[in-house]
Amino acid sequence: MIVAGAALVTGAARGIGAAIAVELARRGFDVAVFDVADAGQTVADVSAAGRKALAIVGDVANPADRAAALAEIEAQFGRLDVLVNNAGVAPKVRAGILETTEESYDRVMAINLKGPYFLTQAVANWMIRQRPDRPDSPMCIVNISSVSAYAASVGRGEYCLSKAGVSMATKLWAACLADCGINVYEIRPGIIRTDMTAVVKEKYDKLIADGLTPIDRWGEPEDVAKAVGACVGGDLNFSTGEVINVDGGFHLRTL
Repeated sequence: MIVAGAALVTGAARGIGAAIAVELARRGFDVAVFDVADAGQTVADVSAAGRKALAIVGDVANPADRAAALAEIEAQFGRLDVLVNNAGVAPKVRAGILETTEESYDRVMAINLKGPYFLTQAVANWMIRQRPDRPDSPMCIVNISSVSAYAASVGRGEYCLSKAGVSMATKLWAACLADCGINVYEIRPGIIRTDMTAVVKEKYDKLIADGLTPIDRWGEPEDVAKAVGACVGGDLNFSTGEVINVDGGFHLRTL
């Protein structure tokens, strides 16, 4: 297999991020896995797919960790062609917006929005520096947002705000980087079977059974990963700033 390049996936120790890392490996990318948790299983799965894997322990909200991650990727891979901003957290406590604490707000916004924003800034500048050496290589940035970017959940307002910010950040970076040949996409998952949604499984089982989504099943991490895979190969090179809904049709308004 011809190596397509190198990719960085944040929050890839498990769930959606792990599935994305493996999908990119299958498409020929060496993959750097950046997570606060041990990513040994993801690294093993990337290696099993025939690509190099690099585990980097760090917090996307920490500027020093972000800089160290990119330095290690440059040392090991010498290039970076794809960034997938997947790392994200829900509030530790679901509290109504009348009770949300500033501590919870700051934590969620730092991990879900501020950290990815400045990681994207650093990666984009590196990609721009690489472009003269590889003028025809597809380069792209993919942001994983959520249907919470537009669907109000008053029990986790800080999460909704962070994902709405990710959606706008996608537009901003897409407009900024188009002239550099770097496309930016937003993948907007709906109800996906992960550790984050496990705590509300019964609720969503019932909602799906009652017709919440036209496609009447849970989404799987692999559904999101396949959408990312569609963005990274250059087949969408006349599209940027696009939102790809991976939500079973939740976004449709039907009567």
